Amino acid sequence: MGKDFTSALRPAIVMTILFAALLGILYPLAMTGIGQMIFPSQANGSLVSANGKVIGSTVVGQAFTSDRYFQTRPSAAGKGYDGLASSGSNLGPASQALVDRVKPDVARRQAEGATGALPADLVTASGSGLDPDLSPAAALVQAPRIARVRAMSVDVVRGIVARSTETSILGEPHVNVLGLNRTLDAAAR
Repeated sequence: MGKDFTSALRPAIVMTILFAALLGILYPLAMTGIGQMIFPSQANGSLVSANGKVIGSTVVGQAFTSDRYFQTRPSAAGKGYDGLASSGSNLGPASQALVDRVKPDVARRQAEGATGALPADLVTASGSGLDPDLSPAAALVQAPRIARVRAMSVDVVRGIVARSTETSILGEPHVNVLGLNRTLDAAAR
């Protein structure tokens, strides 16, 4: 019996080591190499640089605190856009906790000059808490504030929003906030 066990154990150990090396080392290295060759920007996080310095990513949101910039949607990821704490709030539409969390954001937007019903994405977090995009309506609500702070025409700011709006094959039109703010900075020069 001992000889049968030993002869059965040896191929099991060899196959475990073989597949661990193949699927745990070689396959990930091959996929990383192919990703780097075919999609180098995406494989490295779709980073955006200005003057040789990384200023953000097109696929991960970031907080813009200056009134000169379009603000992103609130983040439920840690203390704000923390990729290591990515998660939604999991608060449902009937949740009093959601109402309590949204009220200060609504008040702040109204203090900035927003009137009427606010688009939901201006005051609620996305599922991941890292969404880099806004709806065009959420960007347009902020246009009067941006125009006032930058001494620009509201129509010019709305035009920048319209030119920055992207439509994908699947999904709603959206505006990448980092790209929109970069376009806004370029227009102000």
